[in-house]
Amino acid sequence: MARALVFLVVIFSCLFLIRRTEQIQTSQTQQLLQLRKQLQYPKQLDAWNNTDDLCYAPSSPVVHVGCEGDLVTMLKIVGDKLAKPGEFEGYSIPDQTLSESFSVDSFVTTLTRLTTLKVVILVSLGIWGPLPDKIHRLNALEVLDLSSNFLYGSIPPKLSAMTRLQTLTLDGNFFNDTVPDWFDSFSNLTVLSLRGNRLHGPLPATIGRVTTLTELALSGNNISGAIPDLSGLTSLDLLDLRDNKLDSELPAMPKGLVTALLSKNSLTGEIPEQFGELSRLQHLDLSCNLLEGTPPAELFSLPNISYLNLASNMFTGSISSSITCSSQLGYVDISTNRLTGGLPSCLNSNSNKRAVKFNGNCLSIDPQHQRKDKYCQKSQIKGKDAKTRDIGLMVAVIGGITLVVLVLLLVFLVVCRRNCRRAIAEQRLLPKPVQENSATGFSSELLANARYISQAMKLGMQVLPTYRVFSLEELKEATKNFEHSAYVGEGSIGKLYKGRLENGTFVAIRCLALFKQYSIRNLKLRLDLLSKLRHPHLVCLLGHCVDGVTDDSSVNRIFLIYDYVPNGNLRTHLSECSLERALKWSDRMAILIGIAKAVHFLHTGIIPGCFNNRLKTDNILLDEHLIAKVSDYGLSIISEEIYKQEASVEGQKSMHNESLALEMLNVDDDVYSFGLILLEALVGPALSKKGIAYFLKELAMSFSKNEEQKHILDPIILGTSSQESLSIVISLTNKCLSPESSTRPSMEDVLWNLQYAAQVQATADGDQRSDVASQA
Repeated sequence: MARALVFLVVIFSCLFLIRRTEQIQTSQTQQLLQLRKQLQYPKQLDAWNNTDDLCYAPSSPVVHVGCEGDLVTMLKIVGDKLAKPGEFEGYSIPDQTLSESFSVDSFVTTLTRLTTLKVVILVSLGIWGPLPDKIHRLNALEVLDLSSNFLYGSIPPKLSAMTRLQTLTLDGNFFNDTVPDWFDSFSNLTVLSLRGNRLHGPLPATIGRVTTLTELALSGNNISGAIPDLSGLTSLDLLDLRDNKLDSELPAMPKGLVTALLSKNSLTGEIPEQFGELSRLQHLDLSCNLLEGTPPAELFSLPNISYLNLASNMFTGSISSSITCSSQLGYVDISTNRLTGGLPSCLNSNSNKRAVKFNGNCLSIDPQHQRKDKYCQKSQIKGKDAKTRDIGLMVAVIGGITLVVLVLLLVFLVVCRRNCRRAIAEQRLLPKPVQENSATGFSSELLANARYISQAMKLGMQVLPTYRVFSLEELKEATKNFEHSAYVGEGSIGKLYKGRLENGTFVAIRCLALFKQYSIRNLKLRLDLLSKLRHPHLVCLLGHCVDGVTDDSSVNRIFLIYDYVPNGNLRTHLSECSLERALKWSDRMAILIGIAKAVHFLHTGIIPGCFNNRLKTDNILLDEHLIAKVSDYGLSIISEEIYKQEASVEGQKSMHNESLALEMLNVDDDVYSFGLILLEALVGPALSKKGIAYFLKELAMSFSKNEEQKHILDPIILGTSSQESLSIVISLTNKCLSPESSTRPSMEDVLWNLQYAAQVQATADGDQRSDVASQA
């Protein structure tokens, strides 16, 4: 009897737990579906229709629901509603936001009912309105990313109660109050990114007390005044204060800083000597400020410095000919200053080791691109005269003030003696000073978007396969000992083989010969950096194999193992003549946007960025869904020598001498290379017959003439594109292929323009379908 009773108790307990679990699942699913409704059913969430338990819903790079047991702990939704310049200058609702029926208060209320959430990533969804204080009810939250929406007003102070928060990213919104001074309330915050908002006022000193920070990014705002003391931020890797109105001298920087971006401000004074002690510093940008003096020699020899931009300041004097440059230094820009004398040998522009820009000074070399000596001498004299005048003026002012004070003191004593009581009585009636509150409001300037990937966005990329080290025996087995049937071709760099791993996965294996000798440790460090380049529009690098390693000696050959993409490259698809299989304009736009996203990630997704990726249409692979995958990226990380070999091969593949001259001058510029891809997408296979220069000239002439466009553009796109969308891309192509690199757009600008052109095309297609439906 007792056993039967125990058995019944166990059965009822199990039933209760099962029932309780079902209730939790049902409740959380209902909340998620309510969020989808409030977001007005974005197409990214269509997959939620096919499952009852959203913990098991299909994941993708733009949608992911993560669960621990039966509890929702991660919600990631990335939409396509982007703001464009000129929008949202007041409180009127722009086209890219959710409709007027959307309530951010109701949305956040629903969101906070998912109390177990640890990661919330809601990007580019058109969410608008002031962010409600009640967001702090998500007290388990560790990552909050609300980038690229239309949130305005103040950043809610109650966020400071979210003590577990590690990453706070609010980039690309319209917050227009002052920078909060309560960030030091966070005890675990590592990433604070508020780029591209309308924040104004000074940078509070309390920011220097958030000692857990590794990334501080406030670029593209209206922040003014002084940079506070940040030397206590011992964990800080990235400091991004670009494009603000900061006007102080440079303070001491944290000794562990890796990247410092301070360009486009009004910073004054000389570069502190302490900057020469930043041993971990890799990327320093102080361009477009008002800095003076002579750049410290120690900056050029910092052990890890790879990028140094001091352009467009007021530096004077000459750089010592005896300075040494770090072996890592690949880019130096000292142009548009007032420097004199010669360049030290390690900054010689003819060196193959680094790119050096020095135009617009008064240097003794390359007189064609230098200013006259009198300009720099006059500037120095003016500077000295100004300092002398300032000192004289200061002495005069101090003397005058002292004299006035003495006179007033004398008068005061006389008056006090005559009528002391009256003076005291009047003094008691003096009003107390009243502090005025400045009104807040929107500025008219739309500011830059984020350029560095946040930790929150990295979490969304974990669906890609894990990187690992392969053995040579595995590769031999996969390719049947690299037999001829597995050989695919040379590719752009190294021999390429197709293989099949033991688990049935097809892979592409690139055999890479290293002309530059690296130690095993050096090579593995470079491969570790290459392994971090994971993105949905990059061909996935699965791992590597180092051939013939027995000790820490140099290596001559490595293998890189990639995911195999079977559907051919973009050049092949653009050459397709069949109307049924040819790429329509909308298809080409989607492919181009995918490529731009990948390149933007390569430039900004890691620190330092990965440039010189040799973009070509035959290096852009397409999967079975026509999703673009960029291949042969990042190989400059392993060996610069590879590109010397490739450049000589390119020289033998000239389309036209004029075109070759244009292309070879810009071979290392990803924006220019992307411009060539845009051009080929516009004109199709005819590009290889007539050359780049011909089409550039024709495109410029036909920009506003539809009849002339018919003679040069691929006929496939003329019948499937709107004129407005086409004009945006033609204009963008001309800008990308500008002979002057300084006038070319950034990849961020390229991506925005392509997405805008795609939106214009989608609107035109929708209007056309509506017209057809109404006629029917």
